[in-house]
Amino acid sequence: MYLDKTSIVIVDDHSIVIEGLKSLLDEDPLDVLGHFTSGNEACDFIEQKRPDLVLLDINLPDVSGIDLCRKIKATAPETKVLVLSNHNERNIIMQTLQNGANGYMLKNISKQGLLHGISAVMAGEIHFCNEIRDIISKPTKYELGDPPYLTKREKQILRMVADGETTQEIASQLNVSPLTIETHRRNLHHKFQVKNVAELIMVANKHQLL
Repeated sequence: MYLDKTSIVIVDDHSIVIEGLKSLLDEDPLDVLGHFTSGNEACDFIEQKRPDLVLLDINLPDVSGIDLCRKIKATAPETKVLVLSNHNERNIIMQTLQNGANGYMLKNISKQGLLHGISAVMAGEIHFCNEIRDIISKPTKYELGDPPYLTKREKQILRMVADGETTQEIASQLNVSPLTIETHRRNLHHKFQVKNVAELIMVANKHQLL
């Protein structure tokens, strides 16, 4: 196993999970440099210490683990990020990978599985536990087909939504009612067969519409 002199930071919103991970990782080649229940505090520490690996949860009180993954990769690009989460939704998994995660595992993983995942990631692999591998190997409906036809206004609104603008902000800029914008947003969700904004942006990116 590639675990020699591996420095680790744990980021999870549950202290009991952190204590459990510290116990599991209490092996000579592994060095837990720090552990945090908040994302922003962890990000500052990671930028300073530049650990080899971050074990990252998705649920954090102050920032999404998905966004924190992107921040870590921006400030400490050499640090590996291995997501350890209870979330098994495909769109969340894909977003973390797009933000630079080096692997994704579920919290029901065994100690042996966790150590294997750490070893694989530190060896340069993109690693998933078996359940996550099964989830991401199955393409969704929109990935199997061609992109839907969008009107010029729908393309414009899609880009504004992707930029994080609210319905009210979009309506103000386009001089239309918020109700009109909400109708366009519902139509976009329907055309792309998605349930939320995160999925909409991910699908639009896949089809190179942003």
